[in-house]
Amino acid sequence: MKNLTLQKGKKVYFASDNHLGAPTRAASLPREKKFVAWLDSIKGDAGAIFLMGDLFDFWFEYKTVVPKGFTRTLGKLAEITDSGIPIFYFVGNHDLWMSGYFEEELNIPVYHKPQQLLINGTSFFIGHGDGLGPDDKGFKRMKKVFTNRLAQWLFRWLHPDLGVRLAQHLSVNNRIISGEADAKFLGEDKEWLVLYAKRKLEQQHYDHFIFGHRHLPLEIKLNEKSTYTNLGDWISYFTYAVFDGEKLTLEKYES
Repeated sequence: MKNLTLQKGKKVYFASDNHLGAPTRAASLPREKKFVAWLDSIKGDAGAIFLMGDLFDFWFEYKTVVPKGFTRTLGKLAEITDSGIPIFYFVGNHDLWMSGYFEEELNIPVYHKPQQLLINGTSFFIGHGDGLGPDDKGFKRMKKVFTNRLAQWLFRWLHPDLGVRLAQHLSVNNRIISGEADAKFLGEDKEWLVLYAKRKLEQQHYDHFIFGHRHLPLEIKLNEKSTYTNLGDWISYFTYAVFDGEKLTLEKYES
């Protein structure tokens, strides 16, 4: 379990699901500028920042090439880590093909699986949320293709101009990949990430479960001592979570 100790007056921030580049780069640019402004607004008291996946609507790292664009975001992330504020990244279902660029260029560790976290004695279980729990069946099938080494090798042989354009088209138009079919509240007894969290609690206690992926800002009490929080997105809600060392709150960025 990763252990973080917050200094007095510092906070930990969590954000997810920006889907930069969707439906087009031009259309997502105002959202990107808003996200960068939020990063600027929190860097004064941030003890750590957790980006919980799908920052990009599509991301694939060739050996010498990454997708064009997102200069403002990447530059701001580099500025923040250069200042000494740690950033941690969890891949989502749209950017799971990360293989070293963030670590090498931005000094941001990347996680491909959920992690346990202890902050000032408060326990967290955090991850993007895709493929967890008893549902999300369409994406579970799709993920087997996405993570297949042969499929990745074949895709890598496509010229980036063709491969990236094809992937962006599928990402925006395929409801299984985009997750639009799951962007409605199902009811607490049918929310598969809630059910997943409750199963985890049968094995070990966590004070907080934090996920993205569902594109819905949610705060649900799992029992008297544990809470499930979904971070929402930076498309419709512009929400994020903040932990001040004692309390976790879900907030909305107003610019």
